[in-house]
Amino acid sequence: MKLGLSLGNVMGSSVHEQVALAQAAERLGYSVVWAAEAYGCDAPTLLSYIAASTERIDIGAAVMQIPARTPAMTAMTAATLDLLSGGRFRLGLGVSGPQVSEGWHGVRFDRPLTRTREYVEVVEAALQRRVVHHEGEFFPLPLPDGPGKALRLSVRPARDRLPIYLGAVGPRNVRLAAEIADGWLAIFASARYVTDLRDEVTAGRRTGGSGARPFDIAATVPAVLGDDLETCADQLRGHAALYLGGMGSRQENFYNRLAQRMGFGDAAKHVQDLFLDGRPREAGSAVPLDFIDQTSLIGPPGRLAERLHAYAAAGVTTLCIATSAPDLQARKDTLQRVSEVFEGAGLAD
Repeated sequence: MKLGLSLGNVMGSSVHEQVALAQAAERLGYSVVWAAEAYGCDAPTLLSYIAASTERIDIGAAVMQIPARTPAMTAMTAATLDLLSGGRFRLGLGVSGPQVSEGWHGVRFDRPLTRTREYVEVVEAALQRRVVHHEGEFFPLPLPDGPGKALRLSVRPARDRLPIYLGAVGPRNVRLAAEIADGWLAIFASARYVTDLRDEVTAGRRTGGSGARPFDIAATVPAVLGDDLETCADQLRGHAALYLGGMGSRQENFYNRLAQRMGFGDAAKHVQDLFLDGRPREAGSAVPLDFIDQTSLIGPPGRLAERLHAYAAAGVTTLCIATSAPDLQARKDTLQRVSEVFEGAGLAD
């Protein structure tokens, strides 16, 4: 198992601090830094700046939103980032959710698995510099009965094959990631939940005929070190409540469904009701300590070592640390302490 850094969705003036945090992660030997996007800073621009500010650490999009770009545009961006970074780019893709897809990008959120499959097919064909012909429901290329011409990507990436990851929450999405991609970007991933989905990964790899190729299970895990679990958990309650309550509607919230599958059905519904009723603080207080504990690294170093071993045993191959410490130095300190625990636990390569 390797360590990675997850920057999440970068907002406003913190962008320069995030670059500095990526540089700190590189010095500590972290393998990759991931940046996400929602409706603020876009991932590729930030990753380009990070690539120019570092030398060795991989840069990854977690994720670039499928409704935001045509697959050909994504292939162009991925090839450019891989070329500029000297072969350090990892392409993470995801359909986002209906609120962002339809409310921000104006793209209907329908048949996400089929859309994702077609999207990856076009991206892979372009990145492998094949003349792109694609017959599909969502991305027919060239458009039929028009003047369009099938084209080949005119720039060559630094590598023959760029790793593609899918952001996946539910079992069907995880199986699809294992079938058509090189990695699974997991969020709110407990060691138990990853273990429960290993059969989906195995089935997907078998269907895709790619069982011999390495598959990276990259799980994002918030980390707060301290002696008191409740105090540590309090720093993560707002984030958990936002996702369980606010990242979707009452009818459609993937993260709330995930919490339900993990056995927190009543609590997840209560958190969502409070959040959507305009009571975010109460929603945060209602997030069960056990949910935060299962999906985060909280507590003293000895306890973290046990959790790190549990993730490794579950099959996680890249543990991506997220830190919401109050200032840059505190975030750097968190990365360093996790790295020390990781090495002390005998998990470093």
